Amino acid sequence: MVKLIVDMMGSDNGSAATKEGVRRFKKNHPDCELVLVGKLDELADMEGYEKIEANDTVGMCAGAMEVLRKKDASMVKAVRAAADPEMHADGVISAGGTGAFLSAATLILKKVPGVKRPCLITAFPKLTDEGGYVTILDCGSSNENTAEELQQFAYMGTLYNQAVYGVENPVVKLVANGTEDGKGTPLTRDAFALLKEDKKVNFQGNVEGNQLLTGSVDVAVCDGFTGNVLLKTTEGVAKGMGNEIKKAFKRNIFSKIGYLLAKKGFVKFTTKMNPKKTGGALLLGVNGIAVKAHGNSDGECFESALTVAYKLALNKVVQKLKEGFAE
Repeated sequence: MVKLIVDMMGSDNGSAATKEGVRRFKKNHPDCELVLVGKLDELADMEGYEKIEANDTVGMCAGAMEVLRKKDASMVKAVRAAADPEMHADGVISAGGTGAFLSAATLILKKVPGVKRPCLITAFPKLTDEGGYVTILDCGSSNENTAEELQQFAYMGTLYNQAVYGVENPVVKLVANGTEDGKGTPLTRDAFALLKEDKKVNFQGNVEGNQLLTGSVDVAVCDGFTGNVLLKTTEGVAKGMGNEIKKAFKRNIFSKIGYLLAKKGFVKFTTKMNPKKTGGALLLGVNGIAVKAHGNSDGECFESALTVAYKLALNKVVQKLKEGFAE
């Protein structure tokens, strides 16, 4: 059975959102054991769950040492519970501040031996008839990286893609401003040279941003700053496109009729590009599943984050990562 520790106080929308997400998830995954961390009075209506009392939260801009001093914060207690061997937990989920969560997870869960720096990894749907996902890392766990770290990201992304999506030999590419070998920053050019000689990954050169979702790549590697900008820009464009299409269909009676005729395809597209369906990003490279849900999570979004953690646990991603680096 999968067991997950849930920070119930991290969402910008309060515990009402996380409680809705937990209820939705549990309805579809009755086999998963959830431990809820938060104010007991706010969780009084959540019957049938193990609970851990916490009465404080961690600020959005809290540094690593401040995070560890927040001993009664729900995020910190959740991560510590996930690290406690007596809990036998598979992972932890929080919608709290990204920096604080990354600090807590890295310092408390500890890095997998051999990993230079953990990274945030998330998946985007491929806009192809075949479907599938492209995994992008790093998505913002740090602003600066080394070429050696990018090389490791490629390997971690490969193991993740194989375990979660069943791609036997994922195509790995570096995000750059051109597909030619000499393109990119000094960092990406150095990483290119390392990956070109790396036999553990199926490295196929550079990829430009406009090619990321067209199916030519399974694992897209970049530094954390670039990845975070890429992530938020893509989500913003998808949301903006959806809003503009809705407005166009509502313009007059003829456009509304057109919407009725095209509704099935439109709903399929908007569902595919909805960030709520992804739910969150995984901090890959620590001893446990650590999923960072969107800060503004509602019930649907938080349910998706729980589902991500559940699937990762079932696929034993952390164990496979440890085995890969041990080799």
